[in-house]
Amino acid sequence: MKLIARYYDLDASEPVVLMHDLDCAEIGVKENDRVSVTGSKSTVALVTCSDTLVDAGTVMMPAPVMERCGARDGDEVEVAYSSKPDSVRSIRRKMDGERLEREEIEAIVEDILNNKLSKIEVSAWLTALYINGMDIDEIADFTKAMAHTGDIIKFDRQPVFDFHSFGGVPGNKITPIVVSIVAAAGVMIPKTSSRAISSACGTSDFVETFCNVELDADSLKRIAEDVGGVFAWGGGMNIAPVDDMVIKIEHPLGINPRAQMLASIMSKKLAIGANYLLIDIPMGSGTKVPTIEEARSYSRDLMDLGERLDMHIECAITYADQPVGTAVGPILEAKECISILEGSKHPASVIEKACDCAGIILDMAGIPGGAAKAREILDSGEAHRKFMEIVVAQGGRADLKSSDLKPGDYKEDIVASKSGYVHAIRNKDIVAIAKAAGAPNDKGAGLLILKKKGQRVEAGDVLMTIYADNDAKLRRARETAIKYPPIDIEGMLIKRVSSVNVRR
Repeated sequence: MKLIARYYDLDASEPVVLMHDLDCAEIGVKENDRVSVTGSKSTVALVTCSDTLVDAGTVMMPAPVMERCGARDGDEVEVAYSSKPDSVRSIRRKMDGERLEREEIEAIVEDILNNKLSKIEVSAWLTALYINGMDIDEIADFTKAMAHTGDIIKFDRQPVFDFHSFGGVPGNKITPIVVSIVAAAGVMIPKTSSRAISSACGTSDFVETFCNVELDADSLKRIAEDVGGVFAWGGGMNIAPVDDMVIKIEHPLGINPRAQMLASIMSKKLAIGANYLLIDIPMGSGTKVPTIEEARSYSRDLMDLGERLDMHIECAITYADQPVGTAVGPILEAKECISILEGSKHPASVIEKACDCAGIILDMAGIPGGAAKAREILDSGEAHRKFMEIVVAQGGRADLKSSDLKPGDYKEDIVASKSGYVHAIRNKDIVAIAKAAGAPNDKGAGLLILKKKGQRVEAGDVLMTIYADNDAKLRRARETAIKYPPIDIEGMLIKRVSSVNVRR
């Protein structure tokens, strides 16, 4: 069917054209069906049908679709029905709980990359993985397919070590400390990190407060080989790009299928050429991994997956029943992280976790002493010197100090209403308060937790301090803290139970 192409301004994440209901009926397409659009070239797009937004005889399309079909505004184009890609059939098979072959998985990944699958179809794929899962060989095929949708970095310097955390626990700011210790020991660790998806702060969110994290693959390779370490945002490079596309669809669904999660982690590590990988699995209430049994299960799957990818993997199951350290939010976490590298002995939880994780990597590299050696490198100032080398290599200041970093100008203390001991701290409520304050987009937003589990609290003591960049967000965070108080305080006596009344 011949139609006149008309441009319309739409920033769509998938190729879409707008057609009149009569023209849709003539071609035999319905809402979200596919059509081929041919000018000097040909492309496929999804259809939106309307009897008011577009005139009969025309097809409205955004600039990317116009470019791909080789047409300009006012040109005549050929529009015809286009069948669904074969990968849709494979998605249905997974929805039925069937095992997929490598070629089927590769086709699904390739079609996601090339926008041949709609968001609805990708959502169906993620739902199928959430319900029916994948076996370890399917996950390995999925991982390889995602890795090969982007750049594969090959380092001249070998071997390549890497570190990754599952996340899920607020305040987990150890990555720059781990990388600095490991690199100071002469071990190359080109670390790519993520931004926050559902948390109050990802590693890249706080690292970018003091240096550039948006590196291309060539810059990452050069800095890592020259300095030994790097703190880069993975999303700024063409590393497993289909993973980032899937995450954007996954987030509104509120699901994180196990197979997708494992393939997401490992595809990026495969793309960066890691030979040895330590994975931190924070385990505790309110995290992605609430029980030790689940943590061990993930560990087994990851190590099995590593064998199939020719990568040596070890896992560290870490305590996560409360935030790591005291700071949550970009600038606050950066300040706490750098102060430890400068020589601060607090918070002990951050230091212990960072040195334990760095120590495992040193063990993997054949450097004796493990955690003790890591602590020695930290205490001696070697880690801080290496940290500054990396910061300068990534465009940061050579005279950077933790005291230079200032949180939001608006702050409020949340105080204890009664005396007792901190019985529990709910991670999800801490995250909700920090996000209400504006984190991670507002770099100065977040909170300092001044009382942790087991500590004695007197009525009126400050439990935490909320920071924000404006008064409205501070009020919103305070209201969230009042509605969902994250810190439980109890006395040693929980309840008196008595069955005997004594008469006098």
